[in-house]
Amino acid sequence: MFLGAVPPSFDPKTNVESKDVLYSLESNLSAWLFIPEDMTNPGEKLPLLVYFHGGAFCVDTAFSPTYYQERFTVEAKLIAISVDYRRAPEHPVPVAYDDSWTALKWIATHSDGNGPEVWLNQHVDFHKIFLPGDSAGANIALRMGMKIGQEKWEAISITGIVLVHPFFWGRNHVGAETNDLAVRRKLRGLWRLLCPTTNGYNDPWIDPGNDPNLENLRCTRLLVFVAEKDLLRHGG
Repeated sequence: MFLGAVPPSFDPKTNVESKDVLYSLESNLSAWLFIPEDMTNPGEKLPLLVYFHGGAFCVDTAFSPTYYQERFTVEAKLIAISVDYRRAPEHPVPVAYDDSWTALKWIATHSDGNGPEVWLNQHVDFHKIFLPGDSAGANIALRMGMKIGQEKWEAISITGIVLVHPFFWGRNHVGAETNDLAVRRKLRGLWRLLCPTTNGYNDPWIDPGNDPNLENLRCTRLLVFVAEKDLLRHGG
């Protein structure tokens, strides 16, 4: 049971304040919000980084210690929010997409300065929004960029999308992708666990090249990072 958001806290090592914010009362979902401590000018507007965490859609949370929103906040001088979403197998894909979309809609309610969270109302430039994510989070970030384009949102603008070792795969081999049948069977089994309704590796959710809505992707810049020894790097 959700007992309320954690009060704002200050990290003297980074000079960043952070707090939990509830973005979906219905599903009891929250996000972790970060802001530079030296935001003394109430009219100062900063870019917003909306982070989607990784974990193969089934592990980790927005509150896992492996992410670096505080560092982003300080070094890039921006506001960051790390979105939590429900995970498989209890909540199979596309629930993670639905939750992430709910979070973005909640964020967009602040674009006119009248949303429920004062930090977003006062300090975010809603025409400088970045959507980064790693692994499954990169998959989600791309999906959100496509959805924003489909919906033709005008209240916010996506300046950039950053895909860090994205969770993409497909039936057809790409580059030097593994031909090991045992490995491919394991990956296929994992995807079916995460998304029981899938039609296989032709599914646009795992292979966005098969998604006709890819043409709706709306962002000024797209940056992709892949890890040298990541099994899925060729999909990225």
